[in-house]
Amino acid sequence: MCNINVVVQGCLIHHVIVLIIAVGLAAAAATTVPEQQEADRVWRLPGQPPVGFKQYAGYVNVNITHGRALFYWFFEATTHSHTKPLLLWLNGGPGCSSIGFGQSEELGPFFPQKGNKPQLKFNTNTWNKAANLLFLESPVGVGFSYTNTTSDIKQLGDTITALDSYNFLVGWFRRFPQFKSHDFFIAGESYAGHYVPQLAELVIDKNKNALEDDYINLKGIMIGNAVLDDETDQKGLIDYAWDHAVISDALYREIQKKCNFSIANLTTDCNAALDKYFDVYDIIDMYSLYAPTCIDTNSTTTARPFSRVPRLIISNTDGRRIRRQLSGYDPCASEYTELYMNRPDVQQALHANVTKIPYPWTHCSDNITFWNDAPISILPIISKLIAENQRVWVFSGDTDGRVPVTATRYSLRKLGLHIKQDWSPWYTYKKQVGGWTVEYEGLTFVTVRGAGHQVPTFKPKQALQLVNHFLKDQKLPSQPF
Repeated sequence: MCNINVVVQGCLIHHVIVLIIAVGLAAAAATTVPEQQEADRVWRLPGQPPVGFKQYAGYVNVNITHGRALFYWFFEATTHSHTKPLLLWLNGGPGCSSIGFGQSEELGPFFPQKGNKPQLKFNTNTWNKAANLLFLESPVGVGFSYTNTTSDIKQLGDTITALDSYNFLVGWFRRFPQFKSHDFFIAGESYAGHYVPQLAELVIDKNKNALEDDYINLKGIMIGNAVLDDETDQKGLIDYAWDHAVISDALYREIQKKCNFSIANLTTDCNAALDKYFDVYDIIDMYSLYAPTCIDTNSTTTARPFSRVPRLIISNTDGRRIRRQLSGYDPCASEYTELYMNRPDVQQALHANVTKIPYPWTHCSDNITFWNDAPISILPIISKLIAENQRVWVFSGDTDGRVPVTATRYSLRKLGLHIKQDWSPWYTYKKQVGGWTVEYEGLTFVTVRGAGHQVPTFKPKQALQLVNHFLKDQKLPSQPF
């Protein structure tokens, strides 16, 4: 099969690319680790403010036979990078970019800004103040990550995403061995409620038989507004909407009557009722109920940080996708990011798009239209991680209507964990309540007051405080300070 970058472009191009890859692999084998790192060094991005930390970006091959490569962007910690932990951040979708959302609009150092000239704003609450920070575009077909085998796109699902991400980590640590001894954590949001625990489980399983050089020093996971369990996610979605005056009593009763979220395939009557439910999100932002929507733009580009799962969306009879603008400080932020990431000079500086993919960079891939496998519940994996003594924190922005705090509370209740300390306030700067916490046996649950689906976008100081305490395994402040 002669395919490249998801689109068939002819056997000649295919053979040329295969030859380039083979030559590249041979060259990589001949280069030293410092030379490989230096090749990925990002010296200065267009419009970037000066910073004192190093950054790297590039590709790691995860399947040489198929020509699959994942794109990453890595930032050393702002201080003491040699001692601070390493944190991998994943966004979900499935099919959405961690560089588009996580790095560029949530917790990374650089946020693209509005304007004709490329301009980046330094995020004063960047998470690389707390850790060495790694972003990954996964699976292939997302962002700049690519495959030379078209059929790979039709095989995508949770299983292959976890395996490719694991292979990425093995390859990345070989390229950056100075971070192998650091405590390693995986964090993410939304459908990364699947990605993060599944990758952590695979790391734990692979570690049992891994060579010393490939052992990964995983210490824990943190997931926010996370898809965890189909039944409770869907029940919580509707209950939250009714409780927050988004839908009428009549529609709420209709959905309760016609929908059984404990079954995989919803009825036609249920889907019709859910269509009425989703109609309201044509006029308000599902991902942050009280934030404005983006209207100051001529672009038709939309960003969907979460779209296809739970199964109530997969099962919609009309198959429509819910596409919403990212909201936050500037509800049009996603517009600026897409313009910036599609600039040739930006891509050159990032060592990105080296194979010239035949489609523009987008937050969420339009090439991924099918998802092969997604377990109905991630809770058994959460239980396994707890049993393996992994640190597990779950957080939830409480104005998110897409994976609402109500759904997360229902899901955690299913775990049946013993509560060590129930619903307690935690405090942030200026003696303000940041949210509430529940300390379970083996798991910490945190709400973030006033935050939407992308918590660091809406509450950046609280989010930085949250990740700092997670990484240090410290309880959040229970008293004003």
